[in-house]
Amino acid sequence: MPPEPHHPAPAPAPAPVPVPDPALRRAAAVFLPAAVPREGRFAFWSPAGEPLPEGSAAAGHLTVVRPHGTAGGVRSREVPAVVLSVTDALPLLARAAPDPAAHPATRCWGVAARQALGLVARGRLLPGLTPEGYDAWRAGPLDAEDIAQLRALAAALPHEGYATPLAGRRPLHLPEPEALVRAFLDAVADTLPRTPAAPVAAGRPFAAAEPQRVPGMQDWAAQVAAGSDAGVGLSLRLDLSSYRLFDQAEPEDLRRAGAAVVQVHSLADPTLVTDAAQLWAGTAAAGFGPRARVDAVLALRRAARVWPPLLRLLEQPVPDALALSDPELEDLLGRAATRLAAAGVLVHWPRELARSLSATAVVRSTAPGSATDGTAFFDAAGLFSFSWELALGEDRLTPGEMDALAEAHRPVVRLRDQWVRVDPELVRKARKRELGLLDPVDALAVVLGGTAEVDGEAVPAVPVGALAALRDRLTGDLEALPAPAGLKATLREYQARGLAWLDRMTSLGLGGCLADDMGLGKTVTLIALHLHRARPEPTLVVCPASLLGNWQREIERFAPGVPVRRYHGSTRTLEGLTGGFVLTTYGTMRAGAARLAEQSWGMVVADEAQHVKNPHSATAKALRTIPAPARVALTGTPVENNLSELWALLDWTTPGLLGPLTAFRSRHARAVEQQQQEDGGNEEAVARLAALVRPFLLRRRKSDPGIAPELPPKTETDHPVSLTREQVSLYQAAVDEAMAVIEASEGIERRGMIMKLLASLKQICNHPAQYLKEEHPRIAHRSGKLALLDELLDTILAEGASVLVFTQYVTMARILEKHLAGRGIAAQLLHGGTPVPRREDLVDRFQSGEVPVFLLSLKAAGTGLNLTRASHVVHYDRWWNPAVEEQATDRAYRIGQTQPVQVHRIIAEGTVEDRIAELLEMKRALADAVLGSGETSLTELTDRELADLVSLRRPA
Repeated sequence: MPPEPHHPAPAPAPAPVPVPDPALRRAAAVFLPAAVPREGRFAFWSPAGEPLPEGSAAAGHLTVVRPHGTAGGVRSREVPAVVLSVTDALPLLARAAPDPAAHPATRCWGVAARQALGLVARGRLLPGLTPEGYDAWRAGPLDAEDIAQLRALAAALPHEGYATPLAGRRPLHLPEPEALVRAFLDAVADTLPRTPAAPVAAGRPFAAAEPQRVPGMQDWAAQVAAGSDAGVGLSLRLDLSSYRLFDQAEPEDLRRAGAAVVQVHSLADPTLVTDAAQLWAGTAAAGFGPRARVDAVLALRRAARVWPPLLRLLEQPVPDALALSDPELEDLLGRAATRLAAAGVLVHWPRELARSLSATAVVRSTAPGSATDGTAFFDAAGLFSFSWELALGEDRLTPGEMDALAEAHRPVVRLRDQWVRVDPELVRKARKRELGLLDPVDALAVVLGGTAEVDGEAVPAVPVGALAALRDRLTGDLEALPAPAGLKATLREYQARGLAWLDRMTSLGLGGCLADDMGLGKTVTLIALHLHRARPEPTLVVCPASLLGNWQREIERFAPGVPVRRYHGSTRTLEGLTGGFVLTTYGTMRAGAARLAEQSWGMVVADEAQHVKNPHSATAKALRTIPAPARVALTGTPVENNLSELWALLDWTTPGLLGPLTAFRSRHARAVEQQQQEDGGNEEAVARLAALVRPFLLRRRKSDPGIAPELPPKTETDHPVSLTREQVSLYQAAVDEAMAVIEASEGIERRGMIMKLLASLKQICNHPAQYLKEEHPRIAHRSGKLALLDELLDTILAEGASVLVFTQYVTMARILEKHLAGRGIAAQLLHGGTPVPRREDLVDRFQSGEVPVFLLSLKAAGTGLNLTRASHVVHYDRWWNPAVEEQATDRAYRIGQTQPVQVHRIIAEGTVEDRIAELLEMKRALADAVLGSGETSLTELTDRELADLVSLRRPA
């Protein structure tokens, strides 16, 4: 029979409180402990003297200690308070913890409430007795983290949270915050397990809400109290001293793979650790309570639920060490250790197991004595072996060691006089080391990217031998080259680095693409390279017709005495050629490729190489037929529309570098272009392609630090203009008519109709006369763009400045020329049909200041020309690629420009030109990421997307 319970006379429980808990959260909370923990109370009071909510049945008074006077004195006084039981206070405190409006003391007790609830949820409860012999639960055992949190709470508790003086103490004494927080944890632990609603609980110790006297259990309670804050946890230490070699024929369940030694450590003091054998022998260090063995067995039972082999320890008189089989050791090396760690049981491995095996994919040439230059690197017959290589730390294993490892069937092996953990996956790699053969392009991609994909997994990859030497030369630091003899120029620092890079690539037998911004001096750098190489064979330069004169003048200026010959026009010839430079146009090269291929060249240069960005064009195919030991592409825009253009350039400079175009599109381009469209997709694809092309493409921008500090500032402004009433009518009619046809068509017919619609809308935005193809048009007052251009020109010319006006349409340029002539403004026009001598004359007239307005066709004059007289650039209509517009702007914003440059882009407001701006930004980001697509991509839009793109939107 249980002892008769005795009920003391506790304070009456407060009635429910109809007080909004936000009002109480703003008051200070203080815990009032009781002899029976669950009878503790929380009082809420206002240190600022503000009135507490009225009408509360729990309202009362509280004696608190408050500062008094200016000399640091204190005085006790009664203040109004709301007193709640622990049960009623817990929800309020838990909500106060994260509430910034709550009083700091109440927030602190809220954090303590959450810790108390967490302890109860984890089952950290110990039964015991109060000093008067009443049943009481306590919070425990507390581990080191619990105790640290308790102490941190006590240290952070404001004085308002423990301002109630201790009874009967003079002078006034306040409770210790740590003891008060500990008492609160016990109060929560003593409150929550009670089940007063259950009839069987009435009068039962540790279940009933009313205190129960149990005087016969004092000794037992003292034992529990002694160990309540000294609970123990377990860990396992792997001991391999009993690990023995075995015959393969030995049954697996009889093999012994060592032992797991049980360690016992104090939860309150993590530094207190002992082996279970010492604890049972009574030789453990002081600090373990009398319940340590019992707690250790209980902890062992809990751990066995996670990993059943531990149950064998409970069958031993002393649960000190568990003999392990190979499967058990392998399980501990993997998932079992993770599960045990989650249950609080750590597995400690010997130090000699710290160095583990690793696998690296190795690439080496199959040809003996491979050269370290790139002359024949991309020969299709040259293959590279691809295999796994294992290492112990930094030391690679020999083939014999890998063979021995491949035959191992145990989770731990003896290797180089130490025990080594063996991942079964590594054993598989040791058994099947050969991964096959790589063609040169794949080998180079692996080497430059540093990783390879094997069975869908990215693994580290390294080159060895001649391939490693080639990689080092490609990616190593550049040493400055002295200016070559005969160069009459002082190279800027970045130009000298460009020369060193070009020399490295051409001396390796590999080509390169110099992709500096326009105006940074690619021409003088290439002239310096020709002089540095000092080859007897001539250098062939292929460029647009508009640049022939510029190349000749630059060579004569910077390399006087070096022969220069133009291979252009009806009188062109290569007879008597003895070195120097030969200049030709892309059109002449295409027509005379067979004759040019017969000549021995020391180097072939493609200037403005974006002209051969289409690898299937006749021009690109003709250029590939001209052999040379070194090929250099010069361009400011290696990527205009899509990455296939980058492939075309690099596949010409270094044939085979990026593999076949179809493979390049599937392996690299699609993932990278999709990443740009989705704003953060496959960033690994971008990094992989960038690593592959970076050694073969040198790109510098004017905005890069230290590149062109002498350049003046550049300001870019978008000028939205409204359409005239005539333009609005034409625009809407064109959209309505075309969409009706497009929605009813498909395939190539639909794509053609979309292209025609886009062109029509751009022409309407420019000027109705252009769209209507009027022979003798009335020009003034019909175009919003033209009205703005007139305003801009009036301001520019009044300042005495010069301006370039670009349009993609020659017909629009002629309309502008006629309009300006009618206004008496001196202007001149350059387009694709302008003869070469006439082009040079137009440039000279503008540079001399004779003509202030230069009208230019974007395709004919967007590259190569040096027009630094201009301080303003106007883009009358928008090209579909920002790179082309930037190249056109660079006719003025280049080395030699001394004036600030203002760029004006005129955009028809509410039209297709407005919405196309977002696409332009996306394409600019694509080029930046690797070092998009143009109008054709718009033909793939759905009917709804197309309608949204072209619909006319009236400005608000």
